[in-house]
Amino acid sequence: MSCGTAATGATSGKGQTKTLRYQGWAGQVTLPELAEDLGYLEDVRLKWVGNTISGPQDIQSAATGQVDFGGAFNGAVVKLAARNAPIKAVISYYGSDKYAYNGFYVLKDSPIRSARDLLGKKVGMNTLGAHSEAMLDIYLQRGGLSRAEIGKVEPLVVPPVGTEQSLRQKQIDVAVLGDILRDKALATGGIRPLFTDYQLLGTFSAGTYVMTNRFLEQNPDTARTFVTAVGRAIEWSRSTPRDEVVARMTDIVKKRGRNEDTAPLKYWKSYGVAEKAGLITDKEFRLWIDWLADRGDIQKGRITPSDLYTNEFNAAGEDGAPTPSADSSAPTSGS
Repeated sequence: MSCGTAATGATSGKGQTKTLRYQGWAGQVTLPELAEDLGYLEDVRLKWVGNTISGPQDIQSAATGQVDFGGAFNGAVVKLAARNAPIKAVISYYGSDKYAYNGFYVLKDSPIRSARDLLGKKVGMNTLGAHSEAMLDIYLQRGGLSRAEIGKVEPLVVPPVGTEQSLRQKQIDVAVLGDILRDKALATGGIRPLFTDYQLLGTFSAGTYVMTNRFLEQNPDTARTFVTAVGRAIEWSRSTPRDEVVARMTDIVKKRGRNEDTAPLKYWKSYGVAEKAGLITDKEFRLWIDWLADRGDIQKGRITPSDLYTNEFNAAGEDGAPTPSADSSAPTSGS
């Protein structure tokens, strides 16, 4: 560590990687992809290694060095850190507001109207132990169900692109749909919301990108470029007319040539990040630390929020500019 390092233990700019391996999401444009297209990554380049449908899988890949950064629901970040994974959250990248949220949808003629109606029912979501299961758990608890009764509701893994179809074919009773896939399904009709995470918790940042401690120590300048670029992309998406954002995303998907359907992109409205430039706060982890401890998934007192994240690489959040309201972060198509 003493060879070629600064007093802080971080390496000098020489020899730092300029290529970041990552996983994408089919038919979607992630904030790093948007940041790269906008030129915010400067001399840093992204290297796509495949797609994922699971945040926990993505951050596990980051922790084991298969990719250089990964993103997941903050509760999944807490669980991974509690298993002594050497990771640090560096920027929020998605959340919930009145434009960007996950809804739990049933068919329009479904008898399901309340939490108790979910006993014995199947709920389709992209992965277990993450954002959607946490929201379901909170909804059931607030509906008065005991822990034993909650265990009778069956969450199932369904690929996001097939969740709407599974609901319409009655393979599942409830479908978790978010953002583009949600609005596309609503436009088709025949479904209604049981509840949404925005109704449960209001506006909040829900997930963060993580990097390993080793990567941050060895590549601090690259990490700062990356995190700052993502923060700038968040603010660009807030301040730019929605039609322009959608057009840019559509162009990005077409240029990467992965045979993806660009039609759902027209429903994009917001990334839902609550804080300016994706800055992370204690409250975004405290809720999930307490939730996981109550479930018995982690030991109480094992993790504190300050253990989990750093804002030191986010120069986009340092200029003191006012934070745009999350509820006004998605300009209308006519603006």
